[in-house]
Amino acid sequence: MTTDKFKVPVSMLSPLIDPSQFGFEDTGELEPLTEIIGQERAVEALDFGLHMKSPGFNLYVSGPAGTGKGTLVRQMVKRMAQGAPPPSDWCYVNNFQDPSRPACLSLPAGQGASFKREMAAFIEGLRRDIPQAFESKKYLDAKAKLHDEIETKKKALFRDLTEMSQKQGFGFEETPVGFGIVPLKAGHSMTDEEMEAMTEQEQQELTDRRKILEGEIREFHVRIHTLDKEAEDQQRHLDRQVVTKVLEGPYETMRRTYQDLAAVAAYLERVQQDIVHHYKDFLPHEGPHLPIPGLEPRRPDMTRYLVNLIVEHDPMGGAPVVDESHPTYTNLIGKIERRAHMGVMYTDFTEIRAGAVLLANGGYLIVNALDALRQPFSWDALKRVIKTGEVKIEDPGEFYGFSTAGLRPEPVPVNVKVIMVGPPMIYHLLQAYEEDFSKLFKVKADFDTEVARSERQDRQYARFIAKLCREEGLPHFGADAVAEVIRQGFRFADRHDRLSLRFSLVSDLIREAGYWARKEGHSFVTRADVDAAITHKRHRSNLAEHWIQDEIKEGTLMVALDGEVVGQVNGLSVHQLGDYAFGRPTRITARTYVGTKGVIDIQREAELAGNIHSKGVMTLAGYMAGKFAGLHPFAMSASLTFEQTYSEIEGDSAAVAELAAILSSLADLPIRQWLAVTGSVNQLGEVQPIGGVNEKIEGFFESCSRKGLTGKQGVIIPARNTKHLALRRDVVEAVESGHFTVYAVNTVEEAVELLTGIQAGERAIDGEYPLDTVFGRAAQRLADMAQAVAEWGEAEGRPDGHIITEP
Repeated sequence: MTTDKFKVPVSMLSPLIDPSQFGFEDTGELEPLTEIIGQERAVEALDFGLHMKSPGFNLYVSGPAGTGKGTLVRQMVKRMAQGAPPPSDWCYVNNFQDPSRPACLSLPAGQGASFKREMAAFIEGLRRDIPQAFESKKYLDAKAKLHDEIETKKKALFRDLTEMSQKQGFGFEETPVGFGIVPLKAGHSMTDEEMEAMTEQEQQELTDRRKILEGEIREFHVRIHTLDKEAEDQQRHLDRQVVTKVLEGPYETMRRTYQDLAAVAAYLERVQQDIVHHYKDFLPHEGPHLPIPGLEPRRPDMTRYLVNLIVEHDPMGGAPVVDESHPTYTNLIGKIERRAHMGVMYTDFTEIRAGAVLLANGGYLIVNALDALRQPFSWDALKRVIKTGEVKIEDPGEFYGFSTAGLRPEPVPVNVKVIMVGPPMIYHLLQAYEEDFSKLFKVKADFDTEVARSERQDRQYARFIAKLCREEGLPHFGADAVAEVIRQGFRFADRHDRLSLRFSLVSDLIREAGYWARKEGHSFVTRADVDAAITHKRHRSNLAEHWIQDEIKEGTLMVALDGEVVGQVNGLSVHQLGDYAFGRPTRITARTYVGTKGVIDIQREAELAGNIHSKGVMTLAGYMAGKFAGLHPFAMSASLTFEQTYSEIEGDSAAVAELAAILSSLADLPIRQWLAVTGSVNQLGEVQPIGGVNEKIEGFFESCSRKGLTGKQGVIIPARNTKHLALRRDVVEAVESGHFTVYAVNTVEEAVELLTGIQAGERAIDGEYPLDTVFGRAAQRLADMAQAVAEWGEAEGRPDGHIITEP
């Protein structure tokens, strides 16, 4: 039997790239890449989502890590933001009606800082001018005049009261508790003896006059109190007139500056009213104690007149772009900070801080989906902002019923475009389990991981290398090095007709190649430097592979690489350890015997098989039943296992190998151990493609090369996997020199013929297979098994010798 027709040509084992086709000697001759390679679909979605102004058209940027989605999003968003008008500045100010509910003010971009500065200067000027006005001669004269007028009135009332008391025969005398009235006689106070010498009638008259006078004295006190209150009112009116006069100029200047901003003008009016009513706060503190030498007198607290500028924008800076790398609740929404004073925590409106949403108000907010979902309250807060169009800064403790802030800041209206970046799985989960998600994120931008190869894409790859070399100061790449990077781009994509778009991997390769070029003293990066980077990176990661290959070479892991054995085949598996994957051969054995249990998968029985692997075994059992259960019952028991495996096995890529082992055991035909096979199979016998084909081929090649290549060894792969081939250079060279072979098959029959060296066989018109074929020998063995089972059934007294199949 000839096997040449199944050999994969060397040209298909790895992409061939001619450096001379590029038209340049090194990347220093190229213009750096400015556009994105191969993401036209994502660019179109991003452009639509960023320009769409209707509510809910926020974006979810989906794609695997390393595809450049974050970089592209930032580039496009910043480009759009530069041409957009800058949004308003926002600040919090005191609410004079209810200080626990600070008010927010909006000002044109750039005016927030000037308003804050002018308000501070306005208040500071009043703190200087108001005390000076109260110390002026004009004010002191008016105050003295007012005082004199009141004192004159008080003296007149006292004079009138004195005259009245004298007419009533009484005078005033000073007592320890104030002034008292005493009866007079001949202009002098009466003695006790004179009081006792009075007749009863005279005493009664004296008492009546005393009562009349006491009533007048009470009236006198009322009038004095009235005069004091009048003096206080006049003094307050005078003081307010003085303060109003001082305020007139500065306030009018402020009012005219912000007269076009209704909310700011209304706030300034409230400030003016508060200053007039609380002007004493601007006066020096009057205390009972003398000032301490060396210490300045305490100044009244003017915090309520401050402006807390929470969002400030450059009037020439365009719309804001905020990339929140740590989207906690407070980082997104904002927070109310606290200060400590003498062991007591307190806060006010000046401690309110803006979060990323407010900083991005009027622009764009970029958030990583996984980061936002990991943080408590963040996702709910972000949804609430998008749905309500406002930011309400609250203390997270209030979500648990603890009122700790004492402030309820006025919500700030927002209009922000949210761009959430994350993996596809998170998008699908949110679509399925978050009812608001589809309403809030209506645009999905999907990033691809590969692009069809063309001359244009090769050129863009080269320009990408040129860009990275210029940006990071790396040595430029020669044409042969560019060709090798492009070849690795095929490898990253697992295709020889497509280039990988996972530029994080490509960038790392470029950086590492630049390192090795400098270490070797090369002025330009060569192909050897790129090969060195690939080799060294593999060496840093392949310790586990090295151990396994050593154990195969030593015989600890029993894998036969030569000879022929019945019921034994070399399967291929892939191990994924983080970012490194490698293949290895695994011995698969099968034993067949008389019975009715069908194919027994030992891995599944031991609960060491995944669902996909179990499905593959059931599928091959279906194929065998359809192939051989024709003229007689399908009476067979077969045990199937992966030898020396002690962890779960997943995947159906060993189905062809398992089927070959069973057929070998049935037909009693040996399998060539110098061949390894991989591939999935369907019930029609077609070999289906599998993943990790490059790693599997290289893993078997590594085992063979360590024990010594014989020229017969090779790997059988599905023909549909040939487009995925991008093998290492040493494997390609071994195939080219005839020391190793890669075969490609489309059907189980072709794989069996390669493994046994005997024709698989085709069913004749009478439904039988030729006896000198694999299927013929297997069918004959199955017929013998069926006869043995039937005879056993008759011997046991089963009716008609029917076979009873166990469930």
